[in-house]
Amino acid sequence: MLKINNLCTNFFTYRGIVKAVDGVSLELKEGEVLGLVGESGCGKSVTLLSILGLVPYPGRTTDGEVCFKGENLLEKSSNEMRHYRGNKISMIFQDPMTTLNPVFHVGEQIRESLRVHKHSRISKRNEKEKVFQLIKDVGLPSPEQIYYQYPYQLSGGMQQRILIAIALSCQPKLILADEPTTALDVTIQAQILDLLRKINKDMGTGIILVTHDLGVVAEFCHKVAVMYAGKIVETGLVDQIIYDPKHPYTEGLLKSIPKIGNKKNKIQSIPGDVPDLATLPKGCAFYPRCSQHMPKCKKNEIPLQKIEKERQVSCLLYKKV
Repeated sequence: MLKINNLCTNFFTYRGIVKAVDGVSLELKEGEVLGLVGESGCGKSVTLLSILGLVPYPGRTTDGEVCFKGENLLEKSSNEMRHYRGNKISMIFQDPMTTLNPVFHVGEQIRESLRVHKHSRISKRNEKEKVFQLIKDVGLPSPEQIYYQYPYQLSGGMQQRILIAIALSCQPKLILADEPTTALDVTIQAQILDLLRKINKDMGTGIILVTHDLGVVAEFCHKVAVMYAGKIVETGLVDQIIYDPKHPYTEGLLKSIPKIGNKKNKIQSIPGDVPDLATLPKGCAFYPRCSQHMPKCKKNEIPLQKIEKERQVSCLLYKKV
């Protein structure tokens, strides 16, 4: 359904070119859930924004292809992209308080998506009934009351559900979820993930989930892509990544997770900091922080290579198959 090939998105700043997304390639089939993980600042959110052509100034997508059902979205004009955004591809943004308009009722903000896209021909009464049903579908009680409330009158979890209702309003084939459970307590987090899982199973909707929580990835996703410094460093099925990580960076992420009941072993952090994307080191960007580095790691760029079925890694410790 979605094939991204060599996607490059750069920010042209006074300090130089910041390579936020540097040669990213991903594939997603219908009904699949792909987890995109990595530290803050590694390019996950910019990757999602690049798919929809929403990269803010001074950023610009400079190379690559984003093929959605055979159509390259990067070749579409702004008017043509309106047919895809919110209609065939929806995005759940990270912070509902800055996404929802504070001066409009939340019901009207859901209704706007219906009016703009393919449901614009239905009557106003039917539009409102459909909005009531969407509010009910995302697990909010009293949809007739919720419809006329403003965002500030709702809790963080309720606001996030309104964003999901907006994303679902036109029954998209693909949902881009940018950390939809950030800043929510674990109970609401579980409810949001259960809702997304139900959408995925009932409608066959593909989902790309950006998250820092590898526990969520293990429970929710089918495939995982690990990003570091704008590049994909490892991809594979969720069980492969969680139980048998290959790239030293993936190993570091998993070792940094606290384990309940394990009092002997301390949490291991990854030494050093995420590199400055405007001044990336030559060769492997993870070289300065890697405990298994070799001199040749810093000489040339290391491509993503297939090491087994459904498994790719960008590391000289493994041989290409």
